[in-house]
Amino acid sequence: MNSLVKMAWVESKLFLREPVGVFFTLIFPLMMLLIFGTIYSNTPAGPGSGGPQAIGSLIPAFTAMVIGITGMMPITITMATYRENGILRRLRTTPVSPMVVLVAQVVVVFSMTSLGVILLGIAGRLVYHVQFLAHPLSLLGGFTFSCLSFFGIGFILAGIMPNARTAQIIAMVLMYPMLIISGAAWPSELMPAAVQKISAFMPLTYVVNLLRGLWINESWRQHTTDVLLLAILLVVGVLISIKLFRWE
Repeated sequence: MNSLVKMAWVESKLFLREPVGVFFTLIFPLMMLLIFGTIYSNTPAGPGSGGPQAIGSLIPAFTAMVIGITGMMPITITMATYRENGILRRLRTTPVSPMVVLVAQVVVVFSMTSLGVILLGIAGRLVYHVQFLAHPLSLLGGFTFSCLSFFGIGFILAGIMPNARTAQIIAMVLMYPMLIISGAAWPSELMPAAVQKISAFMPLTYVVNLLRGLWINESWRQHTTDVLLLAILLVVGVLISIKLFRWE
């Protein structure tokens, strides 16, 4: 436990020193909320139009955006960088186990993801007077479950990427289309039918669906498919990550 705490503390400081990670985790989703919030707040109130209710629906979508970004980029790039620079090889000579390394990454990335979401909630409440409709524990459970499920993708990529440069390119190639098509950056209801069908193959789509549903106080039973697919993603991600973990 002591080694886990120390490693998590060091990793958190390294994360905050990386401007790209900090920007996309803490600042970029907040910018998106302010931009789209300004657009919707200038729309006359009415069914499916602007106002606090419409702006509030952006928060769970942008929460999924934060989860997608942190799951695909920091984990993948950090682990690939450590392997390429020989850091993992040196850690192998210490009592640190692979599980400690993986768990420390999860703790740090989850903490930074949570911070990004908290900033979204504060901005939505203070700037646009968004009403919080969800049950807190249900929404927290959905957020945690979604994070852990999606982080598995990052660890899978981290296990197979040969170096940091390749990891960054592959992560961005996978991430950006997923953010757009899944409905995290733009409401899927406004997309063509063909694009909506493609979104069914995007893991982040199910994070968006689950969080949007829990945000308006829907039950978990109404999202059985989303929960089942994310659970499969979590189990497969953990098993493959452990299998593919390489020190060098």
